[in-house]
Amino acid sequence: MSIFDFLKPKKNTAETAKSRLQILIAQERSSASAPDYLPLMRREILEVIRKYVVNVDIDEVKVDLVKNGDQDVLDISVSLPDRGSAATGD
Repeated sequence: MSIFDFLKPKKNTAETAKSRLQILIAQERSSASAPDYLPLMRREILEVIRKYVVNVDIDEVKVDLVKNGDQDVLDISVSLPDRGSAATGD
């Protein structure tokens, strides 16, 4: 240990850990604030899409609630397969 070691700023690992924990908690709260009906809505949207287009995976349907100022905006994104996969008939 050098005589000048006391002049170096000490790392405050407790403060760093606290900051990281606060970030994690904030992320959890933001995802937990999403309405409970979004997963059900996502599955129902997928069921309707599958009536007209085959081979659509549930992971290709994204439903999110986005805050835009004082308004909530429902953001729905669906990735459809190539045209060759479209259902025929009916």
